[in-house]
Amino acid sequence: MSEQLRLMAVHAHPDDESSKGAATMARYVAEGVDVHVATCTGGERGSVLNPKLAHDERVLANLTDIRRKEMAAAREILGVRQDWLGWVDSGLPEGDPLPPLPVGCFAAMDPELAAEPLVRLIRSFRPHVMTTYDENGGYPHPDHVMCHTISVLAFDAAGDPDRYPGTGQPWQPLKLYYNQTFSKARTTALHEAMLAAGLESPYGEWLKNWEDREERRISTRVPCSDYFEVRDRALLAHATQVDPDGLWFACPRDVQVQAWPTEDFELARSVVAVRDEEDDLFAGVRERVAASA
Repeated sequence: MSEQLRLMAVHAHPDDESSKGAATMARYVAEGVDVHVATCTGGERGSVLNPKLAHDERVLANLTDIRRKEMAAAREILGVRQDWLGWVDSGLPEGDPLPPLPVGCFAAMDPELAAEPLVRLIRSFRPHVMTTYDENGGYPHPDHVMCHTISVLAFDAAGDPDRYPGTGQPWQPLKLYYNQTFSKARTTALHEAMLAAGLESPYGEWLKNWEDREERRISTRVPCSDYFEVRDRALLAHATQVDPDGLWFACPRDVQVQAWPTEDFELARSVVAVRDEEDDLFAGVRERVAASA
């Protein structure tokens, strides 16, 4: 009997797992892969982004507990395991110049220290594949950037017996990917598909003001449109963090399925042979795992 494949997704806050790679995770869960989400912070300094709840005093007074309950509901919908790394949300600094980060927050930590619970979790769960954010954090939230930093550090350190003694037996994941959800190509495809369907698109102004920057290389496009509905239910479970009438849900699901039926990733590290273009995060891994069984 072959070994069960294992995937770990490392995210900064509760709700990030449902907005980045969620349909991919749901697909792999349905295929029998053991999927584990590592959540770096509790989202303690997050805002209430759902206008229907933004002035609810009960929500504002209990946001930390509510976000933990939302995460529990989302992980149930996705069918994943989930652990908190235990660090404190840094908030999103605003102003010019930006204010200093709060003392003791995740983004202000020594990365070597901040990576320790992730190394421990990797050595316990033993993922074959990991996903996280690129060096820009997907967007420049300090917690997302630090999530990238400790994920890369932990990927490299978890297999080294000389690093992080006392955190379990060394384990080397085989591949590390960056989520690349918000590409200009995908946004353009959704925009054009909505216009072709006679719908008003919310993406026109966004595309007009899109910063000219080099697009990230997409190495891996995972077909997962059968699980967009699961993704959406998981995201809606984070009721404080998403407006059900907002941009996340502006494009009808059937239009999305036709225009862009994949979730996209950038391969950042691999210790197995890889192809130029993939449609499976476990490409090359399945063969390695089967050969070792």
